[in-house]
Amino acid sequence: MSLRVRYAPSPTGLHHVGGARTALFAYLLARSAGGTFILRIEDTDRARFDPAALTDVYDTLSWLGLRWDEGPHVGGPYAPYVQSERVERHRAVAGRLIAAGSAYRCYCGAERLQRVRAAGSGYDRRCRNLTAAERRRHEERGEPPVVRFKVPLEGATRYHDLILGTIERRNADINPDPVLLKSDRFPTYHLAAIADDHDMRISHVLRAQEWVSSAPLHALIFQACGWQPPWYAHLPVVNGADGKKLSKRHGSMSVSEFRRQGYLPEALVNYIALLGWSLDGSSELFSLDELERAFSLERLHAAAAIFDAGKLRWMNGTHIRSLPAAELARRLEPYLAAAGAEQPQRAAPAVAELLRERLTLLSDAVPMARFLFAADLDYDGAELVPKRLDRARAAQALRRALDLVDTACGGDEDAAERAFRAAAGELQIRFGDLLMPVRVAVTGSRVSPPLFGSMRILGAATCRDRLQAALARLDATTPDP
Repeated sequence: MSLRVRYAPSPTGLHHVGGARTALFAYLLARSAGGTFILRIEDTDRARFDPAALTDVYDTLSWLGLRWDEGPHVGGPYAPYVQSERVERHRAVAGRLIAAGSAYRCYCGAERLQRVRAAGSGYDRRCRNLTAAERRRHEERGEPPVVRFKVPLEGATRYHDLILGTIERRNADINPDPVLLKSDRFPTYHLAAIADDHDMRISHVLRAQEWVSSAPLHALIFQACGWQPPWYAHLPVVNGADGKKLSKRHGSMSVSEFRRQGYLPEALVNYIALLGWSLDGSSELFSLDELERAFSLERLHAAAAIFDAGKLRWMNGTHIRSLPAAELARRLEPYLAAAGAEQPQRAAPAVAELLRERLTLLSDAVPMARFLFAADLDYDGAELVPKRLDRARAAQALRRALDLVDTACGGDEDAAERAFRAAAGELQIRFGDLLMPVRVAVTGSRVSPPLFGSMRILGAATCRDRLQAALARLDATTPDP
């Protein structure tokens, strides 16, 4: 059998990091073995189905670069399999199980089930052995049934997990007779996933460890259907730094939010690939192509992985600095627009060059670059005065800087530095004390990207205007005592 792997999200909320990691590992397994990666939308929970969540699945997988290989519709790009389009098939499988004596119709209403659950004993199998006459009376009263699977009452079920090894569970400890087909005639996960995995010839199922408890049940359903089950690999749990399962309390965990904050897809793919997998215990930086070649199930760990937000930010900054200049400029364009750039496409190359070494997130460009596009800078005039100077000496420094604007904006930063160092010597002040009021005047802050690079982007006319405005603001500042 050729290797065929599926990723099967339920569109009930935003696509989160855990789901993205499952998708990535399934994708990498398929690519590393020359197999097929299948996307299947499991949307049979109609009460929780969210069209926006479905769109989010498509958007985030595409953004991460995870392309699925086939779908039920002719033409490209491939449309994914959609579970709700296959409900007739699921109903037919449920009917076959009933006919074979492996499932049965249950007429217990919600009120009774609530009482049974409150007693803490699980479903009591009341309808498992109804007589034909009893079933007929329920049907004559118009009571909509569910279909339940007959879990064997004796023995144990064993299966082999590719990460966790052989797992065995007593049948008596399995969820008693779970529902396969709901009263609305839509299948539950237990029925639909198994029927679809069989029909789509899935060879390997990668999913979260939270499904380990359901695996023996799924093995029993495969057996009852007379089908060969796929290989299962239950992925390690991802915990936060506090050792608890990753959740919103650890920060934003949706892929779309990471994207909004300015993370690169290359960095997020790289980082989540290391949450439970490693190549050699030391290599950390990978492209998606490199991961496709290096990935293997044998290198997946059973132990929980720790999500380190600081490590992800470091990795994102590293990937930003590895982008070609033109590509970094392209990705910065929407952020420069948010910073106020009227023509972000024209400004992006120079800004990318200026900020490359300082960016951890693409969104860092918004506060860093805002001064480049602002009509007026908002700062306290007192910021123009270094600690070792008074107002008069700071004004003198700004006037001298006005004489050097053309040199500062000329593009030769070494020549600009030599000129400003010479000017500082003439004024008998420190080089830093000359640059500080100029930096505040030009950028509005004592902390900024490289000064001469910033002045080159702004241009000589704007720099002169800002230095003149700073002198006026300095004149309006409360005099020194």
